[in-house]
Amino acid sequence: MARWKVMAALLLAAVAGTASGQAQAAAKGWNPVDYHKPSDGELKQKLTAMQYRVTQQEGTEPPFLNEYWNSHAAGIYVDVVSGEPLFSSLDKYDSGTGWPSFTKPLEPKNIQTHDDHKLVYVRSEVRSAHADSHLGHVFDDGPKPTGLRYCMNSAALRFIPADRLEAEGYGQYLSLFQRPAANASGHGP
Repeated sequence: MARWKVMAALLLAAVAGTASGQAQAAAKGWNPVDYHKPSDGELKQKLTAMQYRVTQQEGTEPPFLNEYWNSHAAGIYVDVVSGEPLFSSLDKYDSGTGWPSFTKPLEPKNIQTHDDHKLVYVRSEVRSAHADSHLGHVFDDGPKPTGLRYCMNSAALRFIPADRLEAEGYGQYLSLFQRPAANASGHGP
């Protein structure tokens, strides 16, 4: 009889673990309807000191000493606080500044800009639309076709590699990184 109780407990734990795993999988990705910004205390626990300083206190991380300034991997960048999709590696370029730079946002509706008067000259601050995270600044000295340079802080971003997009709940962006299939003749486009 004791063996039956142990087996039943193990089975219940497995079923609960599966349900928990399914709920966790459903929570991945980004859904603006379901997003609620965590409290300041929760953010202090969730984020590193640099992530908190950059996203919540409008800080700037050191150039050339940050995670993504020289990254060339294929994937997308999301807000480290909310997970809202912000930029694609397809629009990333080396600006020579030491920070990750992009020509345009992946999802313009997830980006807001505001005048920043903290320096001698006015800059255009970039914030995430839903989490209101400070991301960096946008300048008009970027390459064609946009002429813009979205100069971001790595600490405000989380990178999701192209081969993890589906598993992380961002499968809708996978097609951006897939090569077109060869035509029927097998010679390509």
